Amino acid sequence: MRTIVYATDYSDNSIAALRYASSLSLKTGAKLVAIHIFDYPTLLNHLGFEAEDPFPDIEGDAYKKHNAKLKAFCTKVLQDDLDQLDFDFEAIEHKSIVNGIVEKAKAVDASLIVTGMKGGSAVKEIIMGNTAKHLLEKSPCPVLSIPSDASRRQIATIVYATDFEDEDYGAINKLLEIARPYKAKLKLVHIAPPEKLIGKRYEAEIQNAVSKYIEYEDMDLDIIYSDDTFNALRIYLGQTNADLVAMLKREPRSISSQVFHYDLVTRMESYGKVPLISFNAKNYGIFKL
Repeated sequence: MRTIVYATDYSDNSIAALRYASSLSLKTGAKLVAIHIFDYPTLLNHLGFEAEDPFPDIEGDAYKKHNAKLKAFCTKVLQDDLDQLDFDFEAIEHKSIVNGIVEKAKAVDASLIVTGMKGGSAVKEIIMGNTAKHLLEKSPCPVLSIPSDASRRQIATIVYATDFEDEDYGAINKLLEIARPYKAKLKLVHIAPPEKLIGKRYEAEIQNAVSKYIEYEDMDLDIIYSDDTFNALRIYLGQTNADLVAMLKREPRSISSQVFHYDLVTRMESYGKVPLISFNAKNYGIFKL
């Protein structure tokens, strides 16, 4: 893992995300770049969103103000941990929050974007909700969303929910950049409707494919039958005491393809109990079996 981009709106939910991103940076050796996207003419106060006087003609002062605010926020949250990090920060002026984050991620060749999960305030958590949805659509790398109460930052168990698409194998190999430094157990889970029983022969084929394309020793494969994919996955996360759940976001390719499509990724983020790393299938389409 090379560089982690952490995007903040200074909301309470972004505090846990910054702590999580810093822990991940230290563990993986990745550079951490903290960014805040702002727009003219309104400037926002420290840790809040009350409007101050605009500075339409003083661009330099605007950048200084926002950079100072971002530095103060990171320093307050991370305290002494900041000295241990390969750390940089930048306030970025852009008309679009999503495009500003994406452009920075591309510029630094980011391996991961980290944000806070959405919560109770639709006004303050401006980079969540629909913005997070559009961010995943455009992001050149995985997007990790962190719940506001994510106090545990050690990763012992990672669950990857798979529908065994070709792109899954590329995403899983990318996920190993996190799993390996933590020496985490990787649990692949497939949830199928009860009427689509997977025979022993097909299950063996899946196991062989997993072994062939994914080189990782501490890895299990579980197949669960349920008509309620979301609740089955939610229960599985509790049973396995998952520290991180990973999913591939793609549009359904048919009416019957409902297992791990767009809506499930959105519902899991709304569930908000476990950090969620989302992969956009279009970024892994070159990985073919």
